[in-house]
Parts: sequence; structure tokens; C-alpha cells
Amino acid sequence: MEEIEIGIGKRARIGYELRELSVIPSRRTRDIDDVDVSWQLEGYNFTFPIIASPMDSLVSPQSAVHYGELGGLAVLDLEGLWARHENADELLDRMSSMTTEQVNESLRGLYSVPVKKELMAELIKKVVDEGQVACGSVSPKNVASLAPAAAEAGLDILLIHGLVVSAEHICSSPDPLDLGRFVRELDIPVLIGGCASYQNALHLMRTGASGVLVGVGAGSSSRSKDFLGLGVPQATAIADVVGARTRHLEETGFYVQVIADGGMTTAGDMVKAIACGADAVMVGLPLAKAKEAPAKNWYFGSSFHHEYSPRGILLETKSDLPMREILFGPVKRNAGDTNLVGAMKRAMATCGAQTLKELQKTELVVGRQYNGK
Repeated sequence: MEEIEIGIGKRARIGYELRELSVIPSRRTRDIDDVDVSWQLEGYNFTFPIIASPMDSLVSPQSAVHYGELGGLAVLDLEGLWARHENADELLDRMSSMTTEQVNESLRGLYSVPVKKELMAELIKKVVDEGQVACGSVSPKNVASLAPAAAEAGLDILLIHGLVVSAEHICSSPDPLDLGRFVRELDIPVLIGGCASYQNALHLMRTGASGVLVGVGAGSSSRSKDFLGLGVPQATAIADVVGARTRHLEETGFYVQVIADGGMTTAGDMVKAIACGADAVMVGLPLAKAKEAPAKNWYFGSSFHHEYSPRGILLETKSDLPMREILFGPVKRNAGDTNLVGAMKRAMATCGAQTLKELQKTELVVGRQYNGK
């Protein structure tokens, strides 16, 4: 990988964001009706590869069920409002008429209430009872205490989700979490992330994880890059993690799913993420514009209520479109934020790709303004 000198004795790699890339159309095109955007994870089948991010402003038990009925996977925040309050829906409804300052203050108070395992279990059962795949997110700090109860409640897929998750966490605690042993002892598939480097991804894959999430505070609701100075341009991060997957596959014969997490606001971003090698994408803001979003016209993520270093921001959105329209159209405005699945299929047809695996093999180009020339 090319490096540049940023000063005497210090060099840095050149990295690329998704917006800096373009997918090269193929010499062969394909009929859009023949394009297949389905995605599989450990025996679970989904009709499209767009995952709803574990945000209270986006995913409630009701919206998770609805998203599943549309053919996708939505991730519940198992440490969120529904695991802390019995009337979370009502509490979020009250915020629709509040000012930004009032919502900020209200949310801080709501998240100060501890997580209750019985409410977490009830949250999971609401999705399971409707026949949908229950996927839930837990922070690395609390996964050992919460995951067994979540699995017992019927959780189908566990996401261990943090800013950066490592398989080698060094601490002075007498009983640190052994991530590899923990993952292997669970009877359900485990996704882990975020990560953004080849070595970190390879170590996470070796724990037995079914998938890894790529991204470090890349979402619209996070200010981790500003707050902590951490981050890797998303296109480069995906490519590095895909390289780790190739090595892991050669070593073990086990294919680990790579999920691009955050920073994608249009269908074009999602297409380029998969062209970089991702199997699926996890997004928030594009889906938060749905009428079904529980926080109505407000958007915030889990970093908003981080216990020690809250670094998320509260965004005001306009939740005026049905989720079905955001995913499948018809298009009523040409901002690129609706008909996400349809646009993805159109791009694949133009590239001659019938499946997501074929889209991963398409060529990419970097504009002259980004390649240092």
C-alpha cells in the first residue's frame, strides 16, 4: 500500500472513502429482473443486504418486525430504551413536540436508568413471537452478563458492537473477557465489530465469529473521529478486512461475512461498499426517514448515551416516507435516498452482475483529485 511522508520520520498510508470511488460499468449488461440481491447469514436468508443499525431512534420491536416482513434484518439495541423502560414507545412519542435541547435532556435522563434483563428478554420475544429473526446488539463491556439471558429469551443472532472491538483486550481485571472462548461457547451466530484493520479483523475472525463489522465511528450520528481522532477511510477499511477474510478462508475453509457499518447515505455508497468486497451493509440515517421509525423526526445512535464518553449527536430528520418506499420505491424525489434496493439492482444490472458475489468482483476507479496526482 502506497505511503506518503507527512513529516521527517513519519509516514502514513493513503486511504480512500467510498465517495472517492466509482464502479466501472461492464462491457456486458443484464436485465434488472434477473438480478438477485439476496443475502445469507448462517442459514438465515434475507432478500436484500441492507441491515438496520441498532439505534433506538430507528429500531423498535415493531419496526424490527416490519423490517423483517419486508425481507431485511434489523438489529435491536439490547441496552437501549426498550430494555430500560416498559413504555419506551410512549416516551419517544412525547419527544415529537420537544425542542432539540429538551430532547437532549430527556434522553440523558432516560438512559441513566439501568438495563433490566426481564425487559430485554421481553424485547426479544416480541420479535420472535412474530416469526422474525431476532438480532440484538450488546456492548463488549456487558456482553458476558447480558448475552446468556438474551440467548435464553430466543435471540437468533448476537452482535457484539463497539467503537473498536479487539480479540486481545489487555486489562488489569482478574477475569477479562476471553472473546474467543465466549463466542465458541454460544449456540447462536455472533457478529463482532467495529474494526478497521487487517490484523484486527483477522483476530476477530479467529474467534469463530460469523461476521465482522467494518467501520470506526463512521455514521452520521457519531463524532468519534473528532472526539477521539480514530478512523480509517471506509473503502480502504473494507478492502483491508476483505483481505483478512481471504487469508482466514484459506486457513480454515470458513467464510466470514464482512459488513460495512456506517457512513453510507445513498444507494451508490452501498453499491461501492459491496464492490469493495463487503457482503452486506449496515445503515441508519437513510432508514430513519421512515414513518415507522420510533423516534419520529429525531435521529441518534448508541454513542449518544455512552457511559464514559458520549460523543454522538442528535439530528433532526423528516420521517415522512413508508419504509417500503425507502427500500423499494416508487421514487418521488431524486435525492438518491429512496428505492435503495431498486437502485442497487439497477447498478448491478449495469455492471452485468447477477449476484452480490459478482458485484464484489467489479472494477473500481479513483478520481484524479484523490490519487495524489
